[in-house]
Amino acid sequence: MSKLYTAKDLEKMIKQGQCLSTVPENAKLTPMARDILRKNKVKPGATAAAPAAAPAASASGAPRIHNPELPDAEDNWKPGGDPKTAAELEKFFYSPEIQAIKERMCGIGKRIWSKGYVDGNGGNITVRVGDNMVLCTPTLISKGFMTADDICMVDLDGNQIAGTRPRTSEVNTHLAIMKAEPKAKSCVHAHPVYGTAFAVAGVVPPACLIPEPEVFLGVIGLASYQTPGSPENAREVGALAKKHQSILMQNHGVICWGKDVEDAYWKMENTDAFCQTVAVTMQIGGPKQYGPDKLKELIEIRKKLGMPDSRLEELKECELCDAGEITVHTQPQPSACACNLGSAPTANADEALVQKITDMIMQKLS
Repeated sequence: MSKLYTAKDLEKMIKQGQCLSTVPENAKLTPMARDILRKNKVKPGATAAAPAAAPAASASGAPRIHNPELPDAEDNWKPGGDPKTAAELEKFFYSPEIQAIKERMCGIGKRIWSKGYVDGNGGNITVRVGDNMVLCTPTLISKGFMTADDICMVDLDGNQIAGTRPRTSEVNTHLAIMKAEPKAKSCVHAHPVYGTAFAVAGVVPPACLIPEPEVFLGVIGLASYQTPGSPENAREVGALAKKHQSILMQNHGVICWGKDVEDAYWKMENTDAFCQTVAVTMQIGGPKQYGPDKLKELIEIRKKLGMPDSRLEELKECELCDAGEITVHTQPQPSACACNLGSAPTANADEALVQKITDMIMQKLS
């Protein structure tokens, strides 16, 4: 069996003066270990770092076409293949493949801590690795200083089945998302300042402002406040998972899901950056939206990427941008749909709408 090399193993080799090129060509590497090899320009099994080779030539002398592939960290387990015995479970939990995912979770933990998205022991991370198995971060630990040995595993009912540290109390919210949406193979929960500020205000950022959030986030959801870790919170958030990959948990924080842990983390970054931009925009005159025709193009791109989006099926074109206006979920809001207007809105009407939105958000943020 090939040896698994972690970042710590390679750092130890460097400290002892060993050449990294002695790492066997068939060695298994954690993501952080691969980063170290790339940084040192070393290829496993090579005797020395060699310069990049020129493209191989075809029989005609022309360079052969290279077909690059995107890296894919999604865990595609075999259905029905979960371990059946305690011995099989232990072997699986400490297998090179699962150890690599644990390392990746620790890397994401360090990133959310470094970004200031969590403080103290805040936030949690999960990755589904089987029909009834989910890796999760433990309770009472800084996400910036975890190791693979700290990660534990639960079943879909929240019962801990592996690991030496107790699991996070909020794992049931993650599990509710995974039960509701099979595509959700990883969840990241954190308290980024701007995203959490919108959650505390009960405000969802508007649509038709920036292309990237429309493609990579879709519509951001808002779950009403429930006690963190409670069954009520799990039900509230889980009910939104089908239509929302990013969910603001009112008076609490943000939770995002994706096909793998990096995908889920990216959506956390997207959410907080979007909320920050909207917050700043409100201080310099309010948002200026592009039209629903442009939004339709972005939704089509999102769907081609395999991400869920029901807006084109459920909303009329004139409702697409209206549905994403600054929406305060703590109080009923009047409809802003312009479907039945006989003429295009005037410049004065546009200014009045912008002023209304600005007044609403400033009132909430104050």
